[in-house]
Amino acid sequence: MGVLIQILGLIACISFLVITHELGHYTFARIFHTRVDKFYMFFNPYFSIFKCKKFNGKWHFKFFARNLDDMEEELDAEGKPVLDEKGKKKMVRIDTDKLADDDWRKYPENTEWGIGWLPLGGYCSINGMVDENTKASELSSEPQPWEFRSKPAWQRFFIILGGVLVNFITALILYVVILFTWGEDYIPVENARYGMHFSEVALQAGFQNGDKIITVDGVKPERQGDLVGAVLINGAQRVVVERPVDSIAINEDSTYSVVKTIYEKTTVYLNQDFAKTLLGADKSEQYFCQFEMPFILDSVPSDSPAASADLQKGDSLVAVDGKRMFSFYSYQKYFNNHPSSLVSIVYSRNGEKDTTVVKLNEDGKMMVFPKAPAELLGHKHVDYGFWQSIPAGISKGFSTLGDYVKQFKLIFTKEGATQIGGFGTIGSIFPKAWNWQAFWSVTAFIAVILAFMNFLPIPMLDGGYILFILVEMITRRKPSDKFIGYANTVGFILLIALLIYANGLDILRFFK
Repeated sequence: MGVLIQILGLIACISFLVITHELGHYTFARIFHTRVDKFYMFFNPYFSIFKCKKFNGKWHFKFFARNLDDMEEELDAEGKPVLDEKGKKKMVRIDTDKLADDDWRKYPENTEWGIGWLPLGGYCSINGMVDENTKASELSSEPQPWEFRSKPAWQRFFIILGGVLVNFITALILYVVILFTWGEDYIPVENARYGMHFSEVALQAGFQNGDKIITVDGVKPERQGDLVGAVLINGAQRVVVERPVDSIAINEDSTYSVVKTIYEKTTVYLNQDFAKTLLGADKSEQYFCQFEMPFILDSVPSDSPAASADLQKGDSLVAVDGKRMFSFYSYQKYFNNHPSSLVSIVYSRNGEKDTTVVKLNEDGKMMVFPKAPAELLGHKHVDYGFWQSIPAGISKGFSTLGDYVKQFKLIFTKEGATQIGGFGTIGSIFPKAWNWQAFWSVTAFIAVILAFMNFLPIPMLDGGYILFILVEMITRRKPSDKFIGYANTVGFILLIALLIYANGLDILRFFK
C-alpha cells in the first residue's frame, strides 16, 4: 500500500507540474496570437481517454476516441504522391475545406484539449513549431501569420521561456503556501544534546560519533540542512566541534547516577573531494551526519518480534549480545547484519535493567517504532503570517535553486554519475502515507529541478530552443527548420539514453 501511495504521489506531482509548465507555453503563445493545436495532460499515442474542442459556438466532447491524422500525402498535378529528397512520400496538412462541418480538424484555429492514457507527462503543440510533435517537412511552404516560426525572435523567446518561468513561479508560490499553512518545524543544531552520528566517510575524515558541531567555516549552523549544505554543497573545509572526552558522576544512589560529560573543542579539516568521496560510498553510508539519539521504544505492535520478547513502550536499549551500545543507529546497523537471528538484548525499564531474547525478522528488524529525534531533542516551530510567508517562501525557492545548481556539478564526476535516478528514485522521495504537506513540499522541490533542467541548452528541451533563438538574435540569422529538426533528433536520442541509464540504475539498486 505504501508503494502504491508513492506511485500515486509521483503521478499527481508530475501531472500537476506538466500542466503548469505547458500552460506557461500556452499563455505566452496566446498573448502573441499564436495558434496552439493541442493541449494534453499525459501522452495519447493512437487514442485519447478524453478530448474536447470548441467550435461553431459550443463545446464538443469525445471519450476514448482514436487520433485523427492532420497530415495527408501531397499529390502532384497528375494525382501522384510527391517524394522528398530521400524518396519518401511528402506529407502536407489536410485541406480543411474538404472536411465535413462536424470534423474537428476543420477548425485548426481552436485548441483541442485532452487527457491521454500514458501518464508520463503531457504536451502543448504550438502551430508552426518544429518539435517532438511536428517535423520540418510537415510545415507549409510559406509561414503563416499565426505560426510560431513567423513570430519575431523576442516573442518566440518568451513563448519558450514561459514553461520554465511558470515552473519556477509555481515553486515559489508553493513554498509561500506551505510556510503560511503549516509553518516550519526543525531541530536546531544546538539541540543535539547527544551530539551527531556520522557516516563512515565522515568518521574517516576525522569526526567522532557524539561530536557537537559548533561552526562550519566560522558560521554557526541553525538547521541540519544548513550544516549539510555548507559541507556538501558549498565545500566547507573547517568544522569546529565539541568532542566528549570524559564523563563524571555528579550524583549517585542505589538506583541511578547522573553523569556529566566533559567536552573539548577541536577542529576537523575536510579536503575538497569530501563530497565526491561521500557519493562514492555504499548507499547506506551516503549521508554526512544525523542527530545522535538513544534507542527508546515509542510503539511496539502486538505482532512484532519485540512484542513476543515482552518489550514495551518506553524501554531503552542498553546492550545487544553482550556489547554495550548507546546509539539508535548502532543498533540498527547491528540488527541489519543479523537477519533472522536470535539476539540477546539488555534494556532499561523504569530505571531497572533486564534481559530478553528477540528473534529478528528476515530483514533484521524488531518491527518497532523508536522515539523520534524531535521528541527526544525538542524542535522549533516557526509560524508565518501571510505577509511574512511571501518573502520567506521566495527566499526558500531561490536558495533551493541555488543549492541544486551547486550540486549539479557533481553529476559530471564519476561518483555523481552513479547517483542519477529515474522514476523509482523520484517516487521514493514521496512518503508512504499520504501527507499533504510532504506532497506539496516534494512537488515544490521537483518544480525547481524541472525549471533548471529544462533551461539547460540541450536540443528538445526548452533551453535548446532558447539557445537557438539567442544565437538568432545575436547573429541576425535564423537556424533553418531542418537544422532544428536534426538537432532535436540528436537531443531526443541523448534524453532517451539518459532516461534508460537513470532507470537502469534504479533497477540495479532494487535488486541489490
